[in-house]
Amino acid sequence: MAASDLVQELHSIGDRLLLKLQRLPQAEPVEILAFSVLVVFTATVVLLLLIACGFCCCQYCCPRRRGRRTQVGPMTPL
Repeated sequence: MAASDLVQELHSIGDRLLLKLQRLPQAEPVEILAFSVLVVFTATVVLLLLIACGFCCCQYCCPRRRGRRTQVGPMTPL
């Protein structure tokens, strides 16, 4: 039952967003600016989330290659 409520909620949010987009050409400049700021902020968050997930996945898929270690001894005076 919770899944159907979630689907209905997402559908209503999508409908409100579509309605807002349809009314955007007749909106005031302040409304257009506020909507643009929200869209840019949301896109930035999603992009940063994708970059973070991609970095984590890539780091686990491609482990760091470790070179051969050499023992460093004390230097002899000249």
